[in-house]
Amino acid sequence: MEKSNNVTVFILLGLSKNKDIEILCFVLFLLCYIAIWVGNVLIMISIICSRLIEQPMYFFLNYLSLSDLCYTSTVTPKLMTDLLAERKTISYGNCMTQLFSTHLFGGIEIFILTGMAYDRYVAICKPLHYTSIMSRHRCNTIIIACCTGGFVHSASQFLLTVFLPFCGPNEIDHYFCDVYPLLKLACSHTHIVGLLVIANSGLIALVTFVVLMLSYFFILYSIRAYSVESRSKALSTCSSHITVVVLFFAPALFIYIRPATTFPEDKMFALFYTIIAPMFNPLIYTLRNMEMKNALRKVWCHHILLEGM
Repeated sequence: MEKSNNVTVFILLGLSKNKDIEILCFVLFLLCYIAIWVGNVLIMISIICSRLIEQPMYFFLNYLSLSDLCYTSTVTPKLMTDLLAERKTISYGNCMTQLFSTHLFGGIEIFILTGMAYDRYVAICKPLHYTSIMSRHRCNTIIIACCTGGFVHSASQFLLTVFLPFCGPNEIDHYFCDVYPLLKLACSHTHIVGLLVIANSGLIALVTFVVLMLSYFFILYSIRAYSVESRSKALSTCSSHITVVVLFFAPALFIYIRPATTFPEDKMFALFYTIIAPMFNPLIYTLRNMEMKNALRKVWCHHILLEGM
């Protein structure tokens, strides 16, 4: 198989060519990255160190926080380094690694969000059978399926890209390696590959989004007969999840559901699911959730008391 690949290094054009704007972005993204780590680690420790880990909803939330950390860490450290660098480069090997890892953890996150929606559907629409349906074995199976689905999706994207010939130019109009910007640089016809990418990324995002919305339609339909207090509690839990879903899926659908073209706005939209959504997830799930607030209070107050003794 002949593959004339003369490119060993790619140049990332990044978010801006203005140095002042880049320094401002560096400070903002550094604060965001710290907030992502602090928020998600707090949630994970609070869930693991309390009885919440026994509940399927928080079992999934624990893995969502972990996938958030992994996902944003494939992109954000490199982005911050490049904002301070004169020349933003990434080797061919590291570019392909970043492409694989971003789609791996992004795919896992999409499937975990779907698993969480299924959990809420069972809890609200089939409350009498909830404990038998959402057993720990079922929850573990769902997480394994999420990881497998993420790997299959990522491997497909990787295989579609890694065999493309790159003979120049080597400037990627983005702040990380993704499929569409790389297709633009390939020195071969990429129409079929572009369609396969849409069939993979685009359809996965669209189908899971439709499934999520349908599950919440059934939930809203079911809670009509509930008491005001029960309805309010159900809506509070679901609204947190819907907010996270919209933050993650809306920009992802904009980028991946269309033909294989790139727009300057893609970089701004990508910030939503690579940095902004992972940063807001802990806040969204904590601020409107009394059980999560109580767990945080108990775990960390107990820790502070132990240190003070």
